[in-house]
Amino acid sequence: LYSGQIPQISVILGSCAGGAVYSPALTDFVFMTEQTAHMFLTGPKVIEKATGETVCPDRLGGAAVQHQTSGNVRYTGKDEKDVLKAVRTLLTYIPTKRRPVIHRKVQKHDASDLGNILPKEPSRTYDVKQVVTAITDHGSFFETQRCFSKNIVTGFARLQGSSIGLVANQPKVLAGSLDLDAADKAARFIRFCDAFHIPILTLVDVPGFLPGEKAEHAGIIRHGAKLLYAYADAT
Repeated sequence: LYSGQIPQISVILGSCAGGAVYSPALTDFVFMTEQTAHMFLTGPKVIEKATGETVCPDRLGGAAVQHQTSGNVRYTGKDEKDVLKAVRTLLTYIPTKRRPVIHRKVQKHDASDLGNILPKEPSRTYDVKQVVTAITDHGSFFETQRCFSKNIVTGFARLQGSSIGLVANQPKVLAGSLDLDAADKAARFIRFCDAFHIPILTLVDVPGFLPGEKAEHAGIIRHGAKLLYAYADAT
């Protein structure tokens, strides 16, 4: 109801199971602690009775699984203190009453390192995060979902003190190709930025969508369309 008006953030510090998992799933950002938090629709005991499958809570819905595999979590921290610190950092990028967040301390940029980061040979790869660091205010990049679909990078940063959203292909992973998860990850991030009037900077170095029968059968056309629509709908 309040999406785009009030940032909705969930912090999972313990177990979240059953129908309760839909509450964080509907929020903008989900944070989890790495050692104590779990999130799953059906718990291990119920699964064992229903299907005979034996699985531990960590493998079923631990922070690592939710961050790296399912993509339900935007950030994980080693403990409660680390997670709450990350939440506070995130809030500094989101505008109050949908106005741009501007930190008045303007920094000068030295992008001379770009020549050393970007390879001369097109067949060689590079880390796009180094490019992000070179062109944004020092220490301002706050990456979201860093362990999920690593072939695309999303996060917040600042340019001359102003908050921006950033989407970038990552040539280090799958040559920066787009797949289903990458399209979903970027589309949701773009729609969040648009809802809060956060400008989006996109760094493009992509050979296209990852081809193959598996991708086609999994619905790459449908998922790719989500990304295209998110950009087209952004204002």
